[in-house]
Amino acid sequence: MSRSFRLVADDYGLSPGVSRGIRQLLEKERLSGTGCMTLFPDWRESARDLLGLDAPAEIGLHLTLTDFPAISGGDTLPSLKQLILGVASGTIPAERITHELDAQLERFTEETGRLPAYLDGHQHVHFLKPVRNWLCMRFANIAPDRRPWIRGAPTLAGAPANIRPKLAFVKMLAMGFDRQMSEAGLQAHGPLAGFYQWRTNGLFEKALSSLLAALPEGAVIMCHPGFVDDMLRQRDVLTDIREEELSVLAGDILPRLMASSGRTLTRAPHA
Repeated sequence: MSRSFRLVADDYGLSPGVSRGIRQLLEKERLSGTGCMTLFPDWRESARDLLGLDAPAEIGLHLTLTDFPAISGGDTLPSLKQLILGVASGTIPAERITHELDAQLERFTEETGRLPAYLDGHQHVHFLKPVRNWLCMRFANIAPDRRPWIRGAPTLAGAPANIRPKLAFVKMLAMGFDRQMSEAGLQAHGPLAGFYQWRTNGLFEKALSSLLAALPEGAVIMCHPGFVDDMLRQRDVLTDIREEELSVLAGDILPRLMASSGRTLTRAPHA
C-alpha cells in the first residue's frame, strides 16, 4: 500500500529565480505546494505569475520574522538568535510580531483573494509562542472548510546524523505545538522533515531517499528549490544548493524514489 506525503517548497517570492524554479516544479506536478514570502517589493508580480499556473497546488504563507526589512514598521527584522532571545526576555513585544504577521497575511490575501492553504515559518518561527498565539487567534474561528492547515513539529526519522543537533533544537522549539494547534481547532500536518546539511553539495538526493523510506504516512517534507539569480545572492546565503534540489525534483530521480519507496504525493485538487 502506498503512503502519501506532502512535498512543499519554501521561499516562493524570495527572488525571481527561486519563484521561477518553484513554478516549473508546480507545473510538472512535482510539489504539493509552496509557501510564499510576501514582504518583498516584487511579491505582487510573483503572486500573479503563481496564480496564472494551471496546476494543482496548495499555496501557503511562509511567515518571515528574521533578517529582512519588516513591512509593518520599516525596521530590519532581527536574526533568529535575536528573535528567540527577544521573545524569551520580552524585549521584542508580542504586539510587534503580531503587526508584522498581520501585514504579511494581508499582502497574501490582497494578491490571491483567499486565505493561505497552509502556514509555516521561515526558520521555523511559527513554533515561537507569540506566533502560536497569533495562529490560534487569527484562524481558529474561521469556518472549518476554510481554515489553513499548519506545518507541524519535526521528526528525527530519516534525518542524517550530522543534522540531528540542529533538528533537536527545532524539536525543542516545537514542543507541544501540534497539541496546541489541535486544541484551537487547527490541523497540524506532519511530522515535518527535510533537514540535511545543505552547505555541502551532492547530499539532497540521498537525504530525500532516506526520508521517503523512513517517514510515516502524511509526513511533510520541506525543500528549497530554485534558480540562482543576483537578487537571491543579495538576500540569502542558501544559493547553489537550490539548483541541485531543482534538478533532482524536476528530473527522473523523484519519480524513481517515490516508486521504490511506495510513496504517493499529496496534491491539491484542480481548481
